[in-house]
Amino acid sequence: MRALGLQALAADGPLLSPVAAGVWRLDEWGFDDAALAAWVEHAIVLGITTFDHADLYGGFRCEALFGRWLKANPSRRDAIQLVSKCGIKPPDAARGWRVKHYDTTAAHITASVHNSLQHLGSDYLDLLLIHRPDPLLEPDEVAETFARLRDAGKVRHFGVSNFSPSQYALLASRTHLVTNQVEASLLHTVPLFDGSFDQCLQLGVRPMLWSPLAGGRLFDAAANPALAAGLQHLATELEVSTAAVALAWLLRHPCRPLPIIGSRKLAALDDAAAACLVQLDRQQWFTLLQLARGQEVA
Repeated sequence: MRALGLQALAADGPLLSPVAAGVWRLDEWGFDDAALAAWVEHAIVLGITTFDHADLYGGFRCEALFGRWLKANPSRRDAIQLVSKCGIKPPDAARGWRVKHYDTTAAHITASVHNSLQHLGSDYLDLLLIHRPDPLLEPDEVAETFARLRDAGKVRHFGVSNFSPSQYALLASRTHLVTNQVEASLLHTVPLFDGSFDQCLQLGVRPMLWSPLAGGRLFDAAANPALAAGLQHLATELEVSTAAVALAWLLRHPCRPLPIIGSRKLAALDDAAAACLVQLDRQQWFTLLQLARGQEVA
């Protein structure tokens, strides 16, 4: 398969691969150094060169686990793009966090970036996202923090994750944002109808998508018999996997979303790359929407 090419996430935004590899469960995969290297290099060969992190993934361990590979192969930094997120503080007595909360203060964002770079073994992040909308977020403070991190060369681009359209608009009025990372799949079509994808189209930014395969629930014939059968029918017709069809359904949207695949299986990376070459027609797309929602469009 021909390697995928890089695509701009927004005007003046980073160049990322059309699908990303997510590492939020890296601590559960049990990779030794050789297995980790094989997984990363397999993704790179396919053209999946964007790796999606967050500071707290794996109990704040996943970035350091990925960093084992990058620190051993520093010359590969230019071949990949690193995305990370910050702002969530789970309960942690050792850190003095009594209750799960969000922190988008300048001090926390700056410290999180410093720790991420140290763990990953990189001088900079290609993209930093605020992980969740913080009710106490001070937009001017966040904007000033982003500017300082950009000027220092620590972070090149900024965005958000799980923000509503109004929350995105507020922060975007103070600083340049290049994406909103949201949950979307055939079993979670909310962003198609709540204004999130519309806003991305209006602003010329591409959303990143987490859980694009709904954790595999899309393919559960017992729970979703009609949808599972419809995906299998199209997969047979198009000579690709059902996962590739489900991802192609997302990629078909005109806002040009960027799905994140979080699996230790090399075949899952293959499916994601294959999805980028599948073009569903309108009737195929609406057939899957109807099967997913259990009703035809009005």
